[in-house]
Amino acid sequence: MADPKVFPLETIRHTRAHLLAQAVQRYIDANVQLGTGPWTDTWFYYDMLFSESVEFGEKQLKELTKSVKQVAKEPQSFVFFECDIDDGYTINKLTNQTFKDELLDKFIAKGETKISYYLNVVPQAVLDNMRNTKDWYIEMYQWVTDFFRWKETITAEQGVVFLDLCAWPHVELTKEDLNAHGMKLNKLAGAYWQADEKNAQMTRIYGLAFEDKEALSSYEAMMEEAKKRDHRTLGQKHELFAFDDEVGPWLPLRLPNGAVIVEELERFAKETEEGYWYKRVRSPHIAKDKLYIRSWHLPYYEEDMFPPMELDNEKYYLKAMNCPHHHKIFGAFPKSYRDLPARYAEYGHCYRYEDSGSLFGLMRVRSLCMNDAHIYCTPEQFEEEFVKVIEMYLYYFKTFGIEKYEMRLSKHNKEWLWKKYVDNEALWIQTEEQVRKALVASGVPFVEAEWEAAFYGPKIDVQIWSAIWREFTLATNQLDFAVPERFNLTYTDQDGEAKTPICIHRAPLSTHERMVWFLIEEYAGAFPVWLSPVQARVIPVAETFNEYGQIVVQKLKEAWIRVEIDDSSDSFSKKIRNGEMMKVPYLLVIGQQEVDNQSVNARNFKSKDQKELALDVFVAQIVDEYKNRVI
Repeated sequence: MADPKVFPLETIRHTRAHLLAQAVQRYIDANVQLGTGPWTDTWFYYDMLFSESVEFGEKQLKELTKSVKQVAKEPQSFVFFECDIDDGYTINKLTNQTFKDELLDKFIAKGETKISYYLNVVPQAVLDNMRNTKDWYIEMYQWVTDFFRWKETITAEQGVVFLDLCAWPHVELTKEDLNAHGMKLNKLAGAYWQADEKNAQMTRIYGLAFEDKEALSSYEAMMEEAKKRDHRTLGQKHELFAFDDEVGPWLPLRLPNGAVIVEELERFAKETEEGYWYKRVRSPHIAKDKLYIRSWHLPYYEEDMFPPMELDNEKYYLKAMNCPHHHKIFGAFPKSYRDLPARYAEYGHCYRYEDSGSLFGLMRVRSLCMNDAHIYCTPEQFEEEFVKVIEMYLYYFKTFGIEKYEMRLSKHNKEWLWKKYVDNEALWIQTEEQVRKALVASGVPFVEAEWEAAFYGPKIDVQIWSAIWREFTLATNQLDFAVPERFNLTYTDQDGEAKTPICIHRAPLSTHERMVWFLIEEYAGAFPVWLSPVQARVIPVAETFNEYGQIVVQKLKEAWIRVEIDDSSDSFSKKIRNGEMMKVPYLLVIGQQEVDNQSVNARNFKSKDQKELALDVFVAQIVDEYKNRVI
């Protein structure tokens, strides 16, 4: 028997997607219209359009899971079949799959003439025994079987029970290769065909597949933890941000608590950048189309920009990137080599018309505030400046407690020059080697990836892993060898000659939106003192101690600590419970003993420590945590 672990998980998940579609077609709706069934790094799914007479919802998922497992117990082998596209239309007609015809149309539009299918093949004896399946399903695949016998793809001893337009490999034999793996269907969602809201809305059935049942259980436990950390839920609970239809979709509103976190992040960035000798600049939120044509954002990036505004016979665009404005700031006055490196930093507000299908909470929005900066330097200064940026990343990682990270050197692909990248192969090779050398010099772990560079140069994508081990791109560090020349940016070198500087684009703290999303989920809403909207809450055990409570509040406010007092009519136990639910770092209980001793009984939310401290001692302690950004 084959070892069930010899196949990579992506192959197993893709195979499961085919078996899911087959189970639906066999046992639920033979006339179901099948879309596509890809896999991801954690699950698989299949998009389907059920017949009007068929009802399918969450209640049917458990039963369908059993059907998929039952199908996998059959000795189904996967047979690859490559054919002319005309044969594809014939196959789609036999199985009544109109969406698949649209995929063939796209292949033809691309100039392709060949396509491939994967056939689920069983011994004819197994096919003959499938009388528990609907007769129309058997009849449909008898026609398919006859077609492939005629094509000499299968023998007379074999029958087809399912097929799908596909080029990806699958396991060899379902009965042997899948029966030890963990699998379940776990949720439904709506999805437009080909991600276009003008098309039919289909049902997307998601499933999980892992090496074994233990790995599946471990993943499900992690997902339960992820639900507890969901930034959308916690953002509402802790009153951090909101969205409003009258404002517009994915244009976040910062509530007072959320604004505190943003202000603290910005203060942290400014202090750090001050230490690296950055100069702060500011730029407008709009500009003429001429600026973005010159910067190549039009046309390279136009689809992600808001539509233009017409004013005084000119077109204006909302700013999608800060860099063109910073180029203009650099070029506003002559520069010599003595002025370099010039480091311009700005928390610039940008607007991007992202596709609605990619928008998600704060992770991906249409209004964003970026921790942006641009460094203009000589070729000789490049490596040192690039390494300093990486040092800044590492400093931030340490401050936030980020332990797992990886730098990804994102490179061009020469086949796509001019289509996606600036057409200068020699400069691409040279600058990618410069970035590689800087990464090696910094000593940080990194990998390399093609196709993912910015259009004007190679970049570093900074990958980090969250508390629930979810990988995502936090920020970037980019080398720009092309755009400064387009803006006629120059400096005078030691010999009096005009030279074009290299530009480094960097954003270590990403955008406020993405960074806050990460921090909410990383800390599960229990922020360290320096980031917490409310750092301490005073809780008198009875109304008679409210006066001393106000003295405690005033003392903390004088030390610039964010503090509030719960002098409501709620019971003492409810006040404590409310403070813990809001995950306030310190609850300061005061009663007669604390009044007599001029102290507070401090409860630490994270450590659960509780001890009486002199008021001055506690103030000094929390100020130290705040100033040193203790996590």
